[in-house]
Amino acid sequence: MILLREEKNWRLSKDLKKGKYCFLIGANNWCIELQKNEFHSLYLLLSNLEKELFEIKSQLMEEELITLENEKLPWYVQLEGKKNEWSLRLVFESQEQTRSFEMYWPIPIAQTLFYEIKNMWDSMD
Repeated sequence: MILLREEKNWRLSKDLKKGKYCFLIGANNWCIELQKNEFHSLYLLLSNLEKELFEIKSQLMEEELITLENEKLPWYVQLEGKKNEWSLRLVFESQEQTRSFEMYWPIPIAQTLFYEIKNMWDSMD
């Protein structure tokens, strides 16, 4: 089953029949393919970041700037912005030493991709 979600500046797809690299994340003019376990570890890290943001959100003023960082190998994620609009910087360091990469999702792509990744993984249950 191929699942594709796409808007003007981003795309996300899942094709488990494709083999090793069955998830694709793209933003603006780039994309990267991930293995299922890499996508799952990204999902877990984003879920933790979401909890962290939820815990402090009620204490933040609208214009207050925030930076949240979270790391769980092979990922490092940095959220920057305000409580209702933020960007994400993600760094991936392969544990197999096959590849490493960095992604940047600007406002408003970051929030949309953030929730689409969570929805895509949750729909697999």
